[in-house]
Amino acid sequence: MFGQFYQNIILKRPKFIFSFLLIILLSFGYHSKDFRLDASSETLLIEGDPDLEYLQEISNRYGAKEFLILTYTPNEGMVSDNSINNLLSLKYKIQSLEWVHSVITLLDIPLLNSSDAPLQERLENFKTLKDESIDRERGFNEIISSPVFRNFVISEDGKTSGIIVNIKKNKELENIEDKSKEEIENLKDLIKKKNHQNILEIRDIIKSYEDIGKIHLGGIPMIADDMMTFIKSDIIVFGLGVFLFIIATLWFVFRKLIWIIVPISSCFFSVIIMMGILGLLGWKVTVISSNFIALMLILTMAMNIHMSTRFLQLKKNYPSKNILELIALTTHKMFWPILYTVLTTIIAFLSLIFSEIKPIIDFGWMMTFGLMTSFLVTFTLLPTLINFVSNEKISLKEQEDSFITSYFAKISLNNDKIIFFITFILIIFSFIGISRLEVENSFINYFSKKTEIYKGMKLIDEKLGGTTPLEIILKFPKKEKSNEDDEFEDWGDEDNNSEKYWFTKDKIDKISAVHNYLDSLPQVGKVLSFSSIIDVATLLNNNKPLGTLEMGVLYSKIPNSIKTEIIDPYISIKDNEARINLRIIDSQKDLRRNDLIKKINFDLKNKLDLKEDEFKLAGVLILFNNLLQSLFKSQILTLGLVMIGIFAMFVILFKNIKLSLIGVVPNFIAAFFILGTIGLLGIPLDMMTITIAAITIGIAVDNSIHYIYRFKEEFYNSKDYHKTVFLCHSTVGKAILNTSITIIFGFSILVLSKFIPTIYFGIFTGLAMLLAMISVLTLLPSLILLIKPFGK
Repeated sequence: MFGQFYQNIILKRPKFIFSFLLIILLSFGYHSKDFRLDASSETLLIEGDPDLEYLQEISNRYGAKEFLILTYTPNEGMVSDNSINNLLSLKYKIQSLEWVHSVITLLDIPLLNSSDAPLQERLENFKTLKDESIDRERGFNEIISSPVFRNFVISEDGKTSGIIVNIKKNKELENIEDKSKEEIENLKDLIKKKNHQNILEIRDIIKSYEDIGKIHLGGIPMIADDMMTFIKSDIIVFGLGVFLFIIATLWFVFRKLIWIIVPISSCFFSVIIMMGILGLLGWKVTVISSNFIALMLILTMAMNIHMSTRFLQLKKNYPSKNILELIALTTHKMFWPILYTVLTTIIAFLSLIFSEIKPIIDFGWMMTFGLMTSFLVTFTLLPTLINFVSNEKISLKEQEDSFITSYFAKISLNNDKIIFFITFILIIFSFIGISRLEVENSFINYFSKKTEIYKGMKLIDEKLGGTTPLEIILKFPKKEKSNEDDEFEDWGDEDNNSEKYWFTKDKIDKISAVHNYLDSLPQVGKVLSFSSIIDVATLLNNNKPLGTLEMGVLYSKIPNSIKTEIIDPYISIKDNEARINLRIIDSQKDLRRNDLIKKINFDLKNKLDLKEDEFKLAGVLILFNNLLQSLFKSQILTLGLVMIGIFAMFVILFKNIKLSLIGVVPNFIAAFFILGTIGLLGIPLDMMTITIAAITIGIAVDNSIHYIYRFKEEFYNSKDYHKTVFLCHSTVGKAILNTSITIIFGFSILVLSKFIPTIYFGIFTGLAMLLAMISVLTLLPSLILLIKPFGK
């Protein structure tokens, strides 16, 4: 019934179908203008993560600002006249940009130990390094030995300083809850464009000062903008690279212009229609899905090569049939195997929706819709275009059998014991490697060493106290009695309006104990807390510790300008809690983030005797770790679901459990071998490499389906297993070889990315596809000959 409908509507009315497809292409092509990219930090987080909500709450409470950071390593000494003047000039130049709120440099740090005046006077009339009357050497030594500013605005060796560029808050973002979803998206797009312009402006300034020393730019806004540039570059490079390679492959395989135009047209229609769908649905392409166009081109091409190869083989076998009859016969024979290859690949990509990470979920749905689009275009546009071509132009010259597939056929027939032995070795190798897999990675290692992101982050990591932030929030009981003086029994009472009575010995001791513990950890760089301020105050008080009453009095008398910058970020009297901010040295080779988080939690409870409700960990380190742990759990689960789903598809397609088991084995081995290789090479799994196994199985299993489907068809004609192996290798084997080469080299284009996980994804998926192809052309026929699933 369906076949008759398809033949009457699609095959017999090529002009109508082509016109209809052109209308669809133009319609979706128009909406492709809404195709959007997104490189914000939210794209690398778990959607609805409670730790993200808590971090946002903490950021609001302690006044976190969005900022850029510059590292400045002058050619001369840091406090020479030239270096000071150059730094001052650079500061004012950056400060003049309309989007900059403030610029904090070494020259803005209050020098409280630079004179012998009373402490209160020094606090109220503090001087800085830019004051002419100051002793610069003494002031510089004060900063470099400061518990607060050492490894923060100045490196320990005194050769590199940090320049903090605080960005003005966007007022429109303050009332974002009142805006519609469309208004929010438009506002975010405007902010991204503005951020891009800001980065260009500050880079122009840096360029004009490059003769004064080495200056590198860092910070989340810069990373987000550079990532956007990477995504745009990747989409163009991947798409163009794969497109050119496909043309070369088609020419090598078919050597005729018509067999280049027809498949390329299918690829073009599929990609443009899919970009229109993404624009309509408002799905944004992120760094994770930046290779979707390349993947669509590769998978659409694979379908078209199988269709074209079968059409030409049927034309050779049935020379008396006309074009329409040959197209009808081709689509009849290829519809079910290609449909099942599409469905198995869709199962693999749909497994990504269990990841809890929106960009990965979107990538899964993108490829699902993309594969459906490619399937529909292949079975409508390809037969339509062939219908337009005359019989003479379609034919190819007599082609010789492929040497490679003939060689694999001989190996399968004559060396089955060697094949099974090598397979056994690969399985052992895979399990050893898989047992060593870990989801440990650092954000800095996601980028090439040549990029500005890497250079800036590496310098901040090594010289300015680390890159990845972690927050420890200490919560104090509502009422607390001071051990120092019973006279102040109610200092911790929330009802007491006097802020100075908040500073009790128990609180200060607790903050100091946690601070000192964190500072002792080798993985931790700079630690900042109220304890750092106390250390500074002690130094200023001739190394005499301040009593709790003195602290309270001092707090009430400190000028608001200093209080806002160096005290308010670390205590919240209103919420009766303290914040300890630390940064992890991200580039440490032996760093294990999950283990570190577990250790800190364990030690705070067991070594420092804190109750579970007295502290909480927050920050980017927690969010990033949540992301990796979630990926590992979800992908191990979904890999199992993919295997079960694909096996079920095989059983439905072939109605033979033995044959289904034979069909999935080569592809599962290929996927597990790649995971094992990753484990043995010590490459940590990340948001992209962790999906390789599921995606590889989904794509590689297409070869098994085509081979077994053809084997089944040919075996019922010859009733001879050996003859059928040779026949399949010389027909469908050539199509498998050609599509696999296209896919392998298509994935290899991803090595041109500047994003390291994308490079790994391309290399290892390409290797997996190579192994899967070899397995399907050697192990699969050997298993068929051994088990004889079609009877003896």
